[in-house]
Amino acid sequence: MNIVIVGHVDHGKSTIIGRLLADTGSLPEGKLEQVRDLCERTSKPFEYAFLLDALKDEQAQGITIDAARVFFKSPRRHYIIIDAPGHIEFLKNMITGAARAEAALLVIDAREGVRENSRRHGYMLAMLGIRRVAVLVNKMDLVGHSREVFENIRKEYEAFLAGIGLEADSFLPVSGMGGDNIASPSGTMTWHTGGTVLDVLDGFSSSPPDDKLPFRLPVQDVYKFTRFGDDRRIIAGTIASGQVRVGDRIGFYPSGKSTTVSGIESFPAPTSDEDRVRVASVGEPVGITLSEQLYVTRGDLAVLQGQRSPTVATRLKASVFWLSRSPLKVGQEVLLRIGTARVRAHLESISRVIDAASLEGVSNPVEIARHDVAECVLHCASPIAFDVDAGIPEMGRFVLIDNFEISGGGIIREGLPDEQSWVRSKVLQRNIKWEMSTISLQARAERYCQAGTLVLVTGQADSRKKDLAKALESHLFGLGRLTYYLGLGSVLYGVDADLKTPESDSRTEHRQEHLRRFAEVAHLFLDAGLILVSTATDLTQEDANLINAVLEDHRMLVIWSGDSPSTDVKPDLVADRETGLETAVERIRALLQDQGVLYRA
Repeated sequence: MNIVIVGHVDHGKSTIIGRLLADTGSLPEGKLEQVRDLCERTSKPFEYAFLLDALKDEQAQGITIDAARVFFKSPRRHYIIIDAPGHIEFLKNMITGAARAEAALLVIDAREGVRENSRRHGYMLAMLGIRRVAVLVNKMDLVGHSREVFENIRKEYEAFLAGIGLEADSFLPVSGMGGDNIASPSGTMTWHTGGTVLDVLDGFSSSPPDDKLPFRLPVQDVYKFTRFGDDRRIIAGTIASGQVRVGDRIGFYPSGKSTTVSGIESFPAPTSDEDRVRVASVGEPVGITLSEQLYVTRGDLAVLQGQRSPTVATRLKASVFWLSRSPLKVGQEVLLRIGTARVRAHLESISRVIDAASLEGVSNPVEIARHDVAECVLHCASPIAFDVDAGIPEMGRFVLIDNFEISGGGIIREGLPDEQSWVRSKVLQRNIKWEMSTISLQARAERYCQAGTLVLVTGQADSRKKDLAKALESHLFGLGRLTYYLGLGSVLYGVDADLKTPESDSRTEHRQEHLRRFAEVAHLFLDAGLILVSTATDLTQEDANLINAVLEDHRMLVIWSGDSPSTDVKPDLVADRETGLETAVERIRALLQDQGVLYRA
């Protein structure tokens, strides 16, 4: 069981752990005598904290800088205790340590009482979803083992925890230096009947075994080997939870595309079928091969079909804590990392900012200052997959990177809808039911010397976009490329016939559904490896985002026909009116080559 111990600097966390190790006989033979001898030679008073503070900077300054991990066991189970730093300057290190814990011990100095970091650390534990917490009121020997002092601290901190929705399992009066209520009951505080720290640890209930949770494999990378005719594509990563077996049906999110696990690779390669790995479990680095070649990339999340599916969204309601000296402002863009996925995101809005120490809110917040906690909405540039209540904390926690540094982090509370949510829902159902061809996209691209791409020419109604699109189709066809021109009217009066009525305005009514159906038809052409050329009048960026949501892994290039865009769309190329058709087509062909759409035959 992973336990984190937190609290304000100098409140005695390391001393309590050192004493716990010494009193339970968990130290290596001679370690205690070695530290005592070192203290004598350096004229320092002996401290149990020195058993943990291995870094020279820590011993010199008397504070814990990094999160130290300590292993010991009781008659009930094995433990890893994470000694997290208490100084506010090392709050990031404290959070890193606490994020790996199932339960927490929070230490408060009986002389100093509840301090700012005592409250801040409690808030961080609540944010990280750690619900099993014991509060240790330490250094009781320095206040005469006073029950009144203990009760005052307990009442104050109990009220604070109630304000953040957290309830401590227990409050214990202890003395790390004297060993009171650490591994054995105190002889001087007989008024306390709540057991020892060791009793509290053994009383914590364990989380369900990770291998019984839903299967989650964040994709770290995809490897392909070409020597000796090896055409395997190996999906690599470390299993975050659950198990996977050869023959299991798995899906990859956010796309939802699914296939069967054909093999679990191992190194060195097995020499016989009997030696092949058939099952892999949580914590194992693994490489899997698939029966059908899906387009899978780093950051995708592999999930076992039939188990609970992750949430997919671009807008996230989240609790964020900020650690950078520069505040995080509304509209500011950062890099969000969850699992192996990295995606650009911006702070869309802040509902409230809370001082984690005082719990006081900030009115009309427009930024999140250093060490503040905020309830806010983050908007990602592309969909991500995550879990909120599946019992897999790492699949709901994220970090925020700004200027190449980890500057904050938080927990996703829920996924929120956006303009394309309804489209992604339909695409997800399509992908789950999709019948895969035995010919992969890569194989088609290599055969045709091109990557399936939609070239969408847009502009105002009176622009020459159709002439340009058809000239491009003829040019590509003349080069021996597989290409096709698809007019929106062909879809409007065919696939969309049920939406088109004499009274309807095709440019406004059902516009989004027209575009979705057009994109689904385009998806078929692109999946077959063709370069599809089409036109649309006054395409907006929202329209482009909708089409891209349907196309997913396939590429779309937008060409604006006219002097300058009259909508907010972001074109890849502008073909102004002064440029002849032949020149404009040559420019588009050059763009296709630069973008890797046209391979050299």
